[in-house]
Amino acid sequence: MLLDDATHYRLLKLLADRPGVTQRELAAAMGVSLGKVNYCIKALVSKGLIKMESFRSNSNNGAYSYLLTPEGVQEKARLTVRFLRQKIAEYEALGAEIAALRQEADEFAASGAESSNCQARP
Repeated sequence: MLLDDATHYRLLKLLADRPGVTQRELAAAMGVSLGKVNYCIKALVSKGLIKMESFRSNSNNGAYSYLLTPEGVQEKARLTVRFLRQKIAEYEALGAEIAALRQEADEFAASGAESSNCQARP
């Protein structure tokens, strides 16, 4: 299982915003399985991008805080730029597709074919 850029970015962003979040809450927020979140957390820890700190005052021994390391902050910034570029490219491609569809629909309506060609045939 690879840690794709979108998952990587979303996970780092969530951890930066909410360091005390549980893995179950992360899974729900990201729409992925708990197992995938656990795998991703372990991958980020092994890369040195986040560190886990246990809540000493919490009676639940499994409660952790996930903190971005300086390397994690830098990686999040790089991913943000890469993710933004990707989303802009998708937005521009979608805009071009919408413009082409509008033009096609306008031409179709102008030819009067809309009412005659769209009728069901027996």
